[in-house]
Amino acid sequence: MSGDTEANPGSEFWESGDPESIRATIVTTLDAFDHQTAELDGARGAAVVLAVTSRDGEYGIWLTKRPSRMREHPGQFALPGGRIDEGEDHAAAALRELHEELGVEVDRADVLGRLDDYVTRSGYVITPIVCWAGPDRETNPNPGEVAHLFFIPMDDLLVTPRFITIPESDRPVIQMPLVGSLIHAPTGAVMHQFAEVVLGGRSTRVADFEQPVFAWR
Repeated sequence: MSGDTEANPGSEFWESGDPESIRATIVTTLDAFDHQTAELDGARGAAVVLAVTSRDGEYGIWLTKRPSRMREHPGQFALPGGRIDEGEDHAAAALRELHEELGVEVDRADVLGRLDDYVTRSGYVITPIVCWAGPDRETNPNPGEVAHLFFIPMDDLLVTPRFITIPESDRPVIQMPLVGSLIHAPTGAVMHQFAEVVLGGRSTRVADFEQPVFAWR
């Protein structure tokens, strides 16, 4: 399901626009987006962060690959994020995880907005938070949580997703072809919605996009 919010600038803007204009455009777009929330209903709350930064003047976001030795979802692609601790809200959890995983500290004032909650098969309600990390931020990834860190330019996020069917579900499995691999939901769904809403100005929903069976546990 999708609908237009506002027309957004083209790829040249994300490559050569000035930082204040880029930040303001993202804020305006997210303010116009009516994000949807989901009840926990026994699930655990979690938050992920789409941190907007740049490399060599081109803007994009960070994506990680989790170490194969991690207890939950080993070796899978992920946005920085994790469980919401007691006393935290979604934004606080997202920014804490960004600092713990990538060594990047961002002020609460740099939270630009949020996307739709995504309910996972493994018992989480994930809230995606969009924040401004600023141009050319240096990172210091935590090897216990990050096996590899990728920078994904905005242009690359506009890739056309693939949808496949599986016998275990009547919902389509989304696959984002990026970094020489396929990024599945929930990460792929969140990144696709970011591209649709922030880059394309379309209020695309992703709650009905399925995860692959290997991510159900």
